[in-house]
Amino acid sequence: MTKKRKRIIIMGAAGRDFHNFNTLYRNNETVEVVAFTATQIPDIDGRTYPAALAGKLYPKGIPIYDEKELLKLINKHSIDEVIFSYSDVPYQYIMEKAAYVMSAGARFAVEGAAPTMIKSSKPVVAICAVRTGCGKSQTSRKVAEVLHRLGKKLVVIRHPMPYGDLAKQACQRFATLADLDKYKCTIEEREEYEPHIAKGVIVYAGIDYEKIVREAEKEANVILWDGGNNDMSFYKPDLMITVVDPHRPGHEISYYPGQNNLLMADVIVINKIVSADPEDIAEVRQNISAYNPDAVVIEAASPIEVDNWESIRGKKVLVVEDGPTLTHGGMAYGAGVVAAEKFGATELVDPRPYTVKSITETFEKYPDIGLLLPAMGYGNKQIKDLETTINRTKCDLVIIATPIDLTRLIKIKKPTVRVGYSLQEIGLPNLTTVLSEFVKGKRRKKPAKQSVLK
Repeated sequence: MTKKRKRIIIMGAAGRDFHNFNTLYRNNETVEVVAFTATQIPDIDGRTYPAALAGKLYPKGIPIYDEKELLKLINKHSIDEVIFSYSDVPYQYIMEKAAYVMSAGARFAVEGAAPTMIKSSKPVVAICAVRTGCGKSQTSRKVAEVLHRLGKKLVVIRHPMPYGDLAKQACQRFATLADLDKYKCTIEEREEYEPHIAKGVIVYAGIDYEKIVREAEKEANVILWDGGNNDMSFYKPDLMITVVDPHRPGHEISYYPGQNNLLMADVIVINKIVSADPEDIAEVRQNISAYNPDAVVIEAASPIEVDNWESIRGKKVLVVEDGPTLTHGGMAYGAGVVAAEKFGATELVDPRPYTVKSITETFEKYPDIGLLLPAMGYGNKQIKDLETTINRTKCDLVIIATPIDLTRLIKIKKPTVRVGYSLQEIGLPNLTTVLSEFVKGKRRKKPAKQSVLK
């Protein structure tokens, strides 16, 4: 008699959910993945995880539904278990989801880090964070710079952002800016890939991270995992660096899976230390000491770099910031607002009266966004909505504080200035000292962590 397969749904946001499926369930004949659900990112539901990626057990692929349909799906398909597989959410949020799932009669589960971490044949440095917007991207760029200076040929593997044709995105390689156009990258993808490419670093991304790392290993002697959305590393790290943000003290021990990253870190970077309140820095330090006292702690800042800063003075400005940091990252401001205030803008113009379509919907979904505009661009329609919103807004100047130059993608009919930011370490230890030891093959053997639970 054939044993009944356990019927599950994977809750996700087009990233961790697909990775969990690929590593744990794709060829697992004891389990039937009935559906994925999707949230956080617009327009990723209503698709199908294609048969080419789903494997022989799923010849028709796997449907992807809006998370709002979850309870109906549990009842309709007699679901046994729901697997939570996305990130950057508070613990209260997860347990509310668990309560709804269990009230519908299904089990609720979260997968651990180790079972989904793929082992590479090359050394892996993983950059993770406790929240979106901590400064992980500039930390990744700094680590890449140091490793290059130490004579290592590295390849960056970036956390997935598969918003297009999933089958075509199984394994992507980005060596030139033209590759961004070739793969029809969104603004969010370009923001993460372009700064690396501009430095001559090859970037891999996609969906099938086993295939991706095997390709990357052919041309690198160090793999740099550039994590996203404070997710855990997809690869088993030989050195794990976690970035924390003292502008959001306490989040490092109250968000999933950010606290996992805090606990697993070999090195913890306290970023934005110059602009944060001393009391908040002290709270973050206390939490590091309580939960991961053996980690190396590095202090850093993310100073802004502004071209033509004089043009900001006396102007009414529209600030355009990184989208995910402002939405599910929960930050009310970023480098653009700092620049506006530092260089004498007379007013931050509220874009809300001028938004259209999907940009209007973004503000409705995330009402706590400050007086600025998130650079949402998950597809061509949304990029066009962003362009229209910027050009409708009554302002003297647009401050662009995204990692890429938006004027390459959209036509802005107003004067613009760009704001950049990089990681600046303060004192010792720093990333050079840590990575020098790593390159020499020295591994820090941390003692087993003492539980803070009483």
